[in-house]
Amino acid sequence: MQCQPWRFLPVGFRLSWAWKNVGCRRVSQLRGAMRLVQFQAKGSTEARIGLEERDGGDVVDLNAFDPSLPRTMRAFLEAGEAALAAARRAQQSGCPPLPRSEVALLAPITSPDKVICVGMNYVDHCLEQNVKIPKEPIIFSKFSSSIVGPYDAIIHPGETDEVDWEVELAFVIGKKGKHIQESDAIAHVAGFMVAHDVSARDWQMRNGKQWLLGKTFDTFCPLGPALVTKDSVSDPHNLGIRCRVNGELVQNGSTNQMIFKTETLVAWVSQFVTLYPGDVFLTGTPPGVGFFRKPPIFLKRGDEVQCEIDELGTICNKVM
Repeated sequence: MQCQPWRFLPVGFRLSWAWKNVGCRRVSQLRGAMRLVQFQAKGSTEARIGLEERDGGDVVDLNAFDPSLPRTMRAFLEAGEAALAAARRAQQSGCPPLPRSEVALLAPITSPDKVICVGMNYVDHCLEQNVKIPKEPIIFSKFSSSIVGPYDAIIHPGETDEVDWEVELAFVIGKKGKHIQESDAIAHVAGFMVAHDVSARDWQMRNGKQWLLGKTFDTFCPLGPALVTKDSVSDPHNLGIRCRVNGELVQNGSTNQMIFKTETLVAWVSQFVTLYPGDVFLTGTPPGVGFFRKPPIFLKRGDEVQCEIDELGTICNKVM
């Protein structure tokens, strides 16, 4: 798979080609997983909500199917079950999809209230560092300004020489809650996606290991390609998770190594803060990051990073 940055797509596309005169024709039937995306049509700067047929597949425009639906994923999730029900109707209707070549995917969530990250959350990653298994989740954050799309560039800051890779499973909150019980936690989750927790290790380790600055440079949080609804994922805690740099496999693990799983993280964090629809959780990375290699290896301009999780898809970002 090669990177497909949206900025290189040709212009001139018009949405109306697929929806002339009548509504949806029974052209294509979406089956299986529900993969929610934010996208832009070629020649447009307007964000829209869609359904991706498969990873890398064509996209059904949900806003064309139902113009009353919100046009951002956060607002879509805030609309609750009514919005999801409309998406299911579109999935079953056979609406004609927009060809993938005519759309550019954005990050599934672009302006969450919170981006919550979990450190040292894989048993094998802790062993890689020769550190004790945490007894409680290690929580830090990224600013939402660090979020970019699944094929957007990662900008290598001039302030660091130690940009590292971390493939991660992310999940998104779909229902507001505070003091959520672990037994009820999954009801507050909308779905899962792939994340890349890009990290500037030198800044992460400075000033008493102040992680925030090393984690939140602009473009340091690629997300995507789609928000796969929780009912479409067989077991989020038993998925293959991989990262490749310039085609070389550098991380190859399984989410079954997670120490604190989705339900535990929702319950734990909601003790302290209210969780809102659209909030993003990054759940930690498996072993194989560049920092712990001997000698350490870091990303440089021109490198291409692919992050992949079974059933969720692949994101591909070039370092610029």
